Amino acid sequence: QLKRLKLPTVLREYEKLARQCAAENVDHVRYLTRLIELELLDREARTVERRIRDARFPAVKSLESFDFDAIPGLNKKLVLDLARCAFVARRENVIALGPSGTGKTHVACGIGLAACQRGVKTRFATAAAIVHEMIEAQDEKRLLRLQKTLASYELLIIDELGFVPLSRTGAELLFELISQRYERGATIITSNLPFEEWTATFGEERLTGALLDRLTHHVHILEMNGPSYRLAQSRSRKLPD
Repeated sequence: QLKRLKLPTVLREYEKLARQCAAENVDHVRYLTRLIELELLDREARTVERRIRDARFPAVKSLESFDFDAIPGLNKKLVLDLARCAFVARRENVIALGPSGTGKTHVACGIGLAACQRGVKTRFATAAAIVHEMIEAQDEKRLLRLQKTLASYELLIIDELGFVPLSRTGAELLFELISQRYERGATIITSNLPFEEWTATFGEERLTGALLDRLTHHVHILEMNGPSYRLAQSRSRKLPD
């Protein structure tokens, strides 16, 4: 019956907990309460694990493992505040700017992980990958369905914008996605380019201006300038004890 009701934790724990409660002279109501609490805790943990898996992070990294001292210019208080995810409920954006290797992806993943743990439906993708996915969907006549799915995420993380120039079609599709999400969902973007150089990625000044207008209307900027965070980590690992 417990299997049919899909209560695996109750099935696994009921005998052990019954012996424990009998030894402690706990009544039946408190025994059942403890048993149900265990099921709920395990169910929530499984839901969080599934949410993290569905987000497709390149690696599961928390902000606890990020070395803020390595990037002294980064506003740590703002990052930790963003991890509380109130910006998601307000449908605001976050843009992390800085050269390669300064931990932008780590911070974006850390905020995304915190969002998953708080029940936020999240998706991570590089700019190149998400554009490729949309172009492929367009060729296969399923673009509208994909756009609807991407627009439905409460938090969308677009990593590495600016590493490679986009085709005209790719730039237009990305602009359309950002427009669809404007004031309907929160978006985190990481880029190695300052705003004034984004035209090199999108190939057209008018399109870039319209995109930035939407992204920066409700935005938190993370300035991540400094020496390579990855290089510093690599060197620290090679130091003798």
